[in-house]
Amino acid sequence: RVSREIGSAMKSVGEVMAIGRSFEESMQKALRMTDPAIAGFEANDFEAATEEELEHALGVANDRRVYAIGLALERGMTVERIHALTDIDMWFLYKCKRISDMRLILSEYTLATLPATTLLQAKKSGYSDSQIATLIKSDELSVREFRKSFGITPFVKQIDTMAAEFPAATNYLYTTYNGDEHDLDFEEHGTLVLGSGVYRIGSSVEFDWCSVSAIRALRGLGRKSVMINYNPETVSTDYDECDRLYFEELSLERVLDVYELEGCDQAIVSVGGQIPNTLALKMGNSDVKVAGTTPEMIDTAEDRNKFSALCDSVGIDQPEWQLLTSPEEATAFCDKVGYPCLVRPSYVLSGAAMNVAYSEDELKGYLLEAATVSKEHPVVVSKFIEGAREIDVDAVAQRGRVLIKAVSEHVENAGVHSGDATLMLPAQTLTEAEKAEVDKITAKLADALKITGPFNMQLIVKDGTVKVIECNLRASRSCPFSSKVLGVNFIELATRAMMSEEDIPEVEVPTHSDAYIGVKAPMFSFQRLKGADPSLGVEMASTGEVACFGPTKYDAFLKAMMATTMKLPKNNILVSIQDLLREKAIPSLKKLHKLGYTLYGTEKTAAYMQEQGVPVTLLHYKESGQEPCIDDYIYRGEIELVLMFSNQFSQRVLTNYAIRRLAVDYGVPLITNIEVAQLFADSLEATGGVRGEPSGDELDVRSLHEWYE
Repeated sequence: RVSREIGSAMKSVGEVMAIGRSFEESMQKALRMTDPAIAGFEANDFEAATEEELEHALGVANDRRVYAIGLALERGMTVERIHALTDIDMWFLYKCKRISDMRLILSEYTLATLPATTLLQAKKSGYSDSQIATLIKSDELSVREFRKSFGITPFVKQIDTMAAEFPAATNYLYTTYNGDEHDLDFEEHGTLVLGSGVYRIGSSVEFDWCSVSAIRALRGLGRKSVMINYNPETVSTDYDECDRLYFEELSLERVLDVYELEGCDQAIVSVGGQIPNTLALKMGNSDVKVAGTTPEMIDTAEDRNKFSALCDSVGIDQPEWQLLTSPEEATAFCDKVGYPCLVRPSYVLSGAAMNVAYSEDELKGYLLEAATVSKEHPVVVSKFIEGAREIDVDAVAQRGRVLIKAVSEHVENAGVHSGDATLMLPAQTLTEAEKAEVDKITAKLADALKITGPFNMQLIVKDGTVKVIECNLRASRSCPFSSKVLGVNFIELATRAMMSEEDIPEVEVPTHSDAYIGVKAPMFSFQRLKGADPSLGVEMASTGEVACFGPTKYDAFLKAMMATTMKLPKNNILVSIQDLLREKAIPSLKKLHKLGYTLYGTEKTAAYMQEQGVPVTLLHYKESGQEPCIDDYIYRGEIELVLMFSNQFSQRVLTNYAIRRLAVDYGVPLITNIEVAQLFADSLEATGGVRGEPSGDELDVRSLHEWYE
């Protein structure tokens, strides 16, 4: 439902910076930087069945039009026709055509017949080894070896910060094939650090914080650092943070180029998020020394099948699971364990293509989507446990021994991606027995995977039983949050653990962290993304986060909600609840009424609230044609908060979506998770507030440094 059109209203959440010595080279680099799945300037799976469809795609500005241009050129459309449809300057279009023409030339050869001159020209035009390999029906590493046999390697150039008036002695570097010498020598053999890349859903400033912390820790250890990152918005790409900075792609080809040129002693892949982690195994197979946890163990954790098998072998409890070998076997498994079931692809960012299936029809669709996203890696289907609490563990280990950990608890029950969840640190509802089990599982996994460096785990707790969901052998989105709540920099500790041959002692968590609670809340861009459904699930949707601290979870939670720019309601709240969730919601609705709020309800919800003795005013759906109407109240600004709790059994799917969307478009705060709504009501009550105005005396406004003291 999301509109992909772009115009005067900003929609992007990040950007890349590609540098080369020709437009073609820079353009192809930039496109690959936006997503590892993008090969370069070509169609990239963009499809148009007819000429009319293609012309329409060219005529409408959106995030995929550049790939429509690639497809149009492949199909022989003239530059003049593309210009007429797009209004893009002819200079750029002719440059794009040069890239497309080279694609046709390359496709005429095999690796054995490819001339060195043609290969060099392709590299000068920004073609990656992987891109070339696809066109000549070979593989990336074979093309790399073939290219190097002819001495075709990139040159390192400095970014001229002096406008060519004086020598530019800068550590801002890039690689190019449009040159004939390096601008510097490679005598200082540093440690390579892979950065976070573009800001996007699932990878944002938290991984830049981790990258910078690693660089600073290396400096503190007296080591030189070499950073690869292409995001101009980051601190890690500031000139004074690292010893050498490459504005380059986070691809296997470029990592190997820089590692070999610089003569790096090792490479840190665990601080930049999912993209560097995905490269770890290929880097290890290419003789790169990966710092900390071995690439084989990283692969074991990322590969759903290997990880689940490992948990079984060491006696770590987990939901029932099965490797997907065919849709029929997956269906049989789900029939055996009962729906709902979770479809989980491997090596994906922010839960991409992860879905909860409540029926066989849903399962078939989700399996196809997961297989498309995770083409080279296995897909696992597991039992989804409803009503379970979810626990996040951030930790650092050295050679399988846990040095420090932080155990956070989600406000939302399991089913909301951890990046979208509201986290409380320390966990608030775990029993001593459950805490002990979490500690036991953390220690077992650290030992089984021989972890050295940062790692993150998600677990679920229900009826006193703790089960592991997944483990990522890298820094997580919540790592900065855990570090700041506890007052210990996890990444600095992890870097020392990875670099040290000696055993580092376990870290005593400062006692000041017992005096307060930290709450991390997500930020969303639904208002910018027209048509997006503002509801949460197992695939991540948030683009940022905030964190607040307080003496109680109520104080910290309410401040966190306000920090996300949520305006607390002063009077009118609209409530719409699916049948199975209504009983659970009634205590909170009674609490909101007692606090002085006027409650409005949709048809069935209002009838149920009246039965339960909760005063409510009925608002009708727009399609009923009756008054008063929900839409009119939202248009007029008379609804100040919408509580909509729907699930897979909801009947008015499109109507519910329309109301959620209307609330977002008109700037009305929206809560779609019942556990968040319950804590919201509890927090208003606990802070002594009436009608969304918490008493100033009740909210603690001390700074983090004051809490530390």
